[in-house]
Amino acid sequence: MARVAAVILAGGQGLRMGGVDKGVLNYQGHPLIEWVLAALAPQVGQLVISANRNLDAYAAYGYRVLPDTLPDYPGPLAGVLAALDAVEADWLLVVPCDTPHLPADLALRLLGAAQLESVPLAVAADAGRVHYSCFIVRTDQRDDLAAYLARGERAVRHWQAGLASTAVRFDAACFANINQPRDLQAD
Repeated sequence: MARVAAVILAGGQGLRMGGVDKGVLNYQGHPLIEWVLAALAPQVGQLVISANRNLDAYAAYGYRVLPDTLPDYPGPLAGVLAALDAVEADWLLVVPCDTPHLPADLALRLLGAAQLESVPLAVAADAGRVHYSCFIVRTDQRDDLAAYLARGERAVRHWQAGLASTAVRFDAACFANINQPRDLQAD
């Protein structure tokens, strides 16, 4: 059986939220990070949080917190690289901290599709779009990601385009994310 770890990406600058760390923002009575932790913890054997601010607040949840090892907020892939360096698993599930309604079978379905297709990457999608920041990747892709970042590249979807992959369709509501202050009022 494949060992699966997960990383919650909470290391961004929150520019569309006025510079606020999105993971600590309250959504329907709980910080966003709590929604994602509750969804992922039952699905994986190991869980880490990628964060560059509020490290103590994130550590209080009892999971290892990983700051970026690359300078100047180089984007979500820096958090993925830090997680690939830290986890002991065959696969890494990656999700952002601002997606509070993740499906309970996210890891299972992404892993199953990747294994069925014999590819190192499976990405979540819905009928209308691909959710590039919600994916599972084989941990042996660490060196490929490090080389991509070393070239100054940053875009998640462009890195993913260089890997054999499959997309797994989910209900779009599972990936509704909190990007702007008005999204915190959503039902």
